Amino acid sequence: MKEFQVEIVTPAKSKYSGLVLSLTAPGSSGEFQVLYNHAPLISTFEVGKITIKEDESKSEKIFATGGGIIEVLQNKILVLADSLESPEEIDISRAEKALERAKNRLGPEKNKTLNVARAEAAMARAINRLKVAR
Repeated sequence: MKEFQVEIVTPAKSKYSGLVLSLTAPGSSGEFQVLYNHAPLISTFEVGKITIKEDESKSEKIFATGGGIIEVLQNKILVLADSLESPEEIDISRAEKALERAKNRLGPEKNKTLNVARAEAAMARAINRLKVAR
């Protein structure tokens, strides 16, 4: 398999740059994979897991992401991610607390002024972080 360039950037900093064999992202309409010579593409992606295969070995790099935009053009991928964390960067205790807070906010005694979409998004991000970290 041939390699291509990937650059992943968050609002805070560049998080990943390198040659890869494949990149799999949680697309808005389902998971998708990009390989060498992929057709040009601009797409959004959702909260989920980005998987990068760097070489022919079975090793993969996995990241939790909060969503964003991906551009594929001429064997270069630019990923603009809202957030990106490797399993080692995830604070499991913090993610568990965030999940508990979101569940409580969405519980039977929720406040009538609650922004439900925001609480559901927080819960999805916490669940995703826990899945990737474990």
